[in-house]
Amino acid sequence: MTKQLIFAITLLITLGVFTFTISRIIRYFRFTKANFPIRNFSKRFGVMMKVAFGQTKIFRRPFTGFLHALVFWGFCVILVGSIEMILDGILGTDRLFKPLGVLYDIITASGDIFAVLVAISIIIFLFRRIFLSIHRFEGIEMKPISHIDANTALTLILLLMLSLTGMNIAYIDHQNLLGQEVAGTYPVSNWLTDIFLDSSAKGLSLWFESFWWIHILLIFLFANLLPYSKHFHVFLSIPNVFLSRLEPLGKLPNMDDVEKEVRAMLDPATVYSPPSSAEPIGRFGVKDVEDISWKTYFDSLACTECGRCTSVCPANLTGKKLSPRKIMMDVRARMKAKGPGLVKHGKEYSDQKSLLRDLISVEELWACTTCNACAKECPININHPTLIVDMRRYLVMEEAYAPGEIKAVFSNIENNGAPWQYSPEDRLQWAEKLELIEQ
Repeated sequence: MTKQLIFAITLLITLGVFTFTISRIIRYFRFTKANFPIRNFSKRFGVMMKVAFGQTKIFRRPFTGFLHALVFWGFCVILVGSIEMILDGILGTDRLFKPLGVLYDIITASGDIFAVLVAISIIIFLFRRIFLSIHRFEGIEMKPISHIDANTALTLILLLMLSLTGMNIAYIDHQNLLGQEVAGTYPVSNWLTDIFLDSSAKGLSLWFESFWWIHILLIFLFANLLPYSKHFHVFLSIPNVFLSRLEPLGKLPNMDDVEKEVRAMLDPATVYSPPSSAEPIGRFGVKDVEDISWKTYFDSLACTECGRCTSVCPANLTGKKLSPRKIMMDVRARMKAKGPGLVKHGKEYSDQKSLLRDLISVEELWACTTCNACAKECPININHPTLIVDMRRYLVMEEAYAPGEIKAVFSNIENNGAPWQYSPEDRLQWAEKLELIEQ
């Protein structure tokens, strides 16, 4: 009963802290804009199963991709055992799912095997991060705290796997010593049953309880650290893939207000009601976080900071300042900085700073070729070019700012109806001496 009480108090504290953190983040979404409607659920489910659960994009880098997939699948399997532990802690039961029989054997065996596989994968990840110079783990946006964050999360995962294995070994030893049935199947832990020097029933019971508490407390700690870490994608990557855009990557969304006016000009029969003078004038494009869509903010929270986007960006590879990963990290950092003020003072709040220029430079934005290599490579389907183009739209439509070469194109379109500097009457001069066959 004492164990139940302590566990219940610990669980309530964990849920309370987690709820407070998530509710604060959710409040920030109120200051973002609406996005595309969520439709075609069957197709979204297919994309989620393929990209999120199937880890198809991760496998483009076979070695690290396979290890990451093992970690992901391992978490999915071990999650069942974690739920059982929480229910056991609340109800005071032991192995609550044991009546599942063969299915329980499959669950425990899979968890036992994956615990070791995940631990090995995490050790390799830590070795690569600490001792090897991996180019995509570096960059102007990757501050020392970013590396500490990653190493801390990986260490916690390693400790979770080791405590789970230790718990299984102590349980098997204890049950065998008392001649009692071992609930479940543990193919790996069975090989390590001689690891404990203390072979008394009391000693093994103490080992089991120690590992049980270490494991469950690490789960609670990890869950509350995730929202402050790049590993928040543990929670958000699957829904982010489900909510990702289904259109082809090269398709850029139109601005509704501009599209309505253009359609009205092209087709006078189109019914168009201009905004009344009483309506506040909306901003064209994106200057700050209150101009982004809720999906863009969701993308920034789900970003894994893996650097796969930046590693394939042609602008970055040719020495330009653009880093798609930095763009997403800047959105998250800006909302974290401005969000509390928006919550307290409303959408009119200003701290005399903005996402554009204070965090993301104009040079970065115009370096983008909108090739969509970053969006194609992203393992959780973040669409970076959409945000970049929206910030360019603000520069052009609100500030009339663009590089000189692009201004020349704008001028030619205005004067000549084409991007080139030639008059429309001269467009066919290149073909005057050619023998063209009339059809």
